[in-house]
Amino acid sequence: MDAVTYAADPAFLLATGAGAIVVLMLLIIRFKVHAFAALTLVSLLTALVAGVATDKVVPVMMSGFGSTLAAVALLVGLGSMIGKILEETGGARVLADTLINRFGEARAPFALGVASLMFGFPIFFDAGLIVLMPILLSVARRVKGSVLHFALPVAGAFAVMHAFVPPHPGPVAASDLLGADIGLLLVVGLPLAVITWYVGAYLYSRYAGNKFILPVPALYQSTDDEVIDNPPSFAMVMTVLLVPVCLIFLDTGLNSLQVAGYIGDDLAWVDTLRMLGNTPVALLLTLLLCLALFTRRFGKVKMEKLCTDSLAPICAVILVTGAGGMFGGVLRSSGIGDALANLLSASGMPVIVAAFVISTCLRVAQGSATVALTTTASLMAPVVSATSGLSELDLCFIVIAIAGGATVLSHFNDSGFWLVSRLLGMDEKTTLKTWTVMETLLGSIAFLLAAGLSLIF
Repeated sequence: MDAVTYAADPAFLLATGAGAIVVLMLLIIRFKVHAFAALTLVSLLTALVAGVATDKVVPVMMSGFGSTLAAVALLVGLGSMIGKILEETGGARVLADTLINRFGEARAPFALGVASLMFGFPIFFDAGLIVLMPILLSVARRVKGSVLHFALPVAGAFAVMHAFVPPHPGPVAASDLLGADIGLLLVVGLPLAVITWYVGAYLYSRYAGNKFILPVPALYQSTDDEVIDNPPSFAMVMTVLLVPVCLIFLDTGLNSLQVAGYIGDDLAWVDTLRMLGNTPVALLLTLLLCLALFTRRFGKVKMEKLCTDSLAPICAVILVTGAGGMFGGVLRSSGIGDALANLLSASGMPVIVAAFVISTCLRVAQGSATVALTTTASLMAPVVSATSGLSELDLCFIVIAIAGGATVLSHFNDSGFWLVSRLLGMDEKTTLKTWTVMETLLGSIAFLLAAGLSLIF
């Protein structure tokens, strides 16, 4: 939803946004108010203080809540069913044992991270994390280490690929707005994403996993440790994992070809394939494949029970994630993010620095990385076009800088913050000390690499 109204003074809007975040932190961390209730309350108060008309307050809140649920609820529900089936039928254990046997316990986090980088090329952050969650937690239970040793490399891999590498929508949209070449952006973005992941996610996970001992969440704890008769093969488990990746690539890959002008926008067969590759449809088809493969081994009754059992524990995940989207939607609609961007756009900073700072501020103000990325690209497009001497590489570096700013400082208004927090069973303080720090490292490292390369080339 577009901004409903603006307060007269941008400084007042900025103070309102900062105050909202402080109040939210106090409610959740100091007074132990449940995150869902705290986010709802602060969203209401922020909308009123920022000057949103009283008859628009609830529609603005519901818009942010509903749009987030539309994006997350289907993915979490379908992904949880797939994960539960893989976990209880022994599929997750088979893959975990194979990874450990081939790479060793010490290298299991690195192996999971590299696999996530490959899966993350076409698959979105939330879908990839949900699909791989039972695998990484099975490895964590087998090795008996902190979940963070395994979760951060996986989540970080999906985060960098989603932010920096086409064919994901953020970098594709930003490159289109700024006139950067998508093919060159892929060549530049991929190695930068890998370097950024290794330093900001993998190496950091080794420190965070030792400092914060996080057990396997109850959702992914097996009811018993007995050996499962007739478990699925490694090839069968990999098929289940690769099907959504391949399907989603139909959507993201064809979208990139359409943006580049290689494929027309009005072809029925393209629309059909993109529909099959849409993430909810891809996960639904994967769930149907799971049922077809495992029902013959374990029976219809067990499959129905596993699907039912998988949904009950994720209610809190979905509601809290939706409330985080509500808070971010209120901040967007109240004009707080735009006020911050307008203040910085005329600051006179170097183009690549201004792009990073504006994107960072938008990210902090409203939460959504994609919104921060695309909005910053729109704001910077006139500046970039008016700046002489920018090469094709410079344009790619600016896109990376914007993506870096859109990655840092994930906090309470980011639905991804709550998704990671609830899936891993972390409290808010631990999530700030681990997930938020890792996201900030990823975005900052990517910006520094892009800015340094822009000075060289």
